[in-house]
Amino acid sequence: MLQSILRAATATSSKPKPHSWTLQSSPIPTPPPPQYSFSSARNYLVKNAKPTTATKGKKGKFNKFGEDAAPAEVDAAVSEAQARARCLAMDEKDPTLDVGPNGLPLFTSTPSLSLLSRKDTCSYFKFSMESLKTALPEGLPTGMVKEFEDSLRPALLVRQSFLDLRDNFRRIVDPPLTLSHSKGPKLRKQVVLDGPVSCGKSIALAMLVHWARDEGWLVFYVPRGRDWTHGGFFYKNPNTGLWDTPLQAENVLKDFLKWNESHLKQLPCQISDPIPLGEGAGVGKLKDVDNMAMPEGSTLYDLVNTGIKHTHAAVGVVVRLRKELSFVKNIPVLIAIDQYNSWFTFSEYEEAVKVHSRRPVHARELTMVNAFRSMMHDDMMVGAFSHSTAVGKLRKDLPDVPEDARVNCPRYTLDEAASVCHYYLRQRLVQHEVFSEENWKKVYYLANGNGSEMRGLVPFMRQST
Repeated sequence: MLQSILRAATATSSKPKPHSWTLQSSPIPTPPPPQYSFSSARNYLVKNAKPTTATKGKKGKFNKFGEDAAPAEVDAAVSEAQARARCLAMDEKDPTLDVGPNGLPLFTSTPSLSLLSRKDTCSYFKFSMESLKTALPEGLPTGMVKEFEDSLRPALLVRQSFLDLRDNFRRIVDPPLTLSHSKGPKLRKQVVLDGPVSCGKSIALAMLVHWARDEGWLVFYVPRGRDWTHGGFFYKNPNTGLWDTPLQAENVLKDFLKWNESHLKQLPCQISDPIPLGEGAGVGKLKDVDNMAMPEGSTLYDLVNTGIKHTHAAVGVVVRLRKELSFVKNIPVLIAIDQYNSWFTFSEYEEAVKVHSRRPVHARELTMVNAFRSMMHDDMMVGAFSHSTAVGKLRKDLPDVPEDARVNCPRYTLDEAASVCHYYLRQRLVQHEVFSEENWKKVYYLANGNGSEMRGLVPFMRQST
């Protein structure tokens, strides 16, 4: 009996005590934060890549670590982007992949924009990013940058619309020796590129500027015309009744000097009048000084530098530069303005009329816009509309623009769309298993030839059921 009692007592004492609610065990390990690699390849795939089954989760659900599943999806997308970039690097060693529709070469072998001809249409022209940044130091159009980022290659489709635009200005500067009796296209010294959204107006203009500079022309290129009507300081000039924007003027002069410096040093100033001074950027007006004389024998380089160094003279120099460009005869001069439609609507500036009343200032009331907007002259000038600026639909007969200046840029034709989709297949935006003529035509008709929409829809091709 005693032994039974002792065994029962021993068994009771060996039982574990009730667990306290204080956590004494080692904490649950927390996974390290995901590492992100920010590269141009990531921009496209993060937006369009589909998460894998393991990482996909419903809204509001959490993974086993108590965190949202989105970071895991981003990691998967980044991994896909890196894998795609590696595959494309390996594909460069296999020229048999560069095949377009009907077995034609996908890329043209023509070495320059000047030598491109009709046989090169619907093929891609390869650029060098270094040469692009050199030829277009003012900046690349947004559509061009997006195309390069998504396709992971600096290449653009050769379109007949660009060749027509290039040949128009080429024939103006260098007329053919033999005149054809057949009716050819009318030559225009002033052109306004119009057309639907994402039809390639800004890209065509940038390619035209690239070509003109390759030919040795003096080009005044403004890739963002909207910047002339937004931001910075603005003052009303009592002498002209127009509004001066000295900060924009300084930026314009700096951009103009980047590519054209060597040309400007060889071109003497033709106008000897002193440059009127206005208010500087944030510093007001100079006392008892209304103008600044340029030294005798000054070049256009000296003129531009004066506007950069003296903020009070910046706007006056831009206006004088416009007049000086009309007198240049040694080399061809081209004025190229993107977002040109921003100069036919209201700016973001307002004039105080009363204590509680303001009047919006129209773009034509800005001194620089007023100097450059008109196309009623004999100089070569091309402006491109940009619907991304959302200025609304303008009337057909624009003021200060010739009636026949508008040229409509078309969206992709069916032949161009075939080359575009084969190019995206080559750049691994879509898998070979699901790519077919039926599928890419669906993309073309669904996007109605819109270039950016086609680029976004191509990765969503699916196997036909």
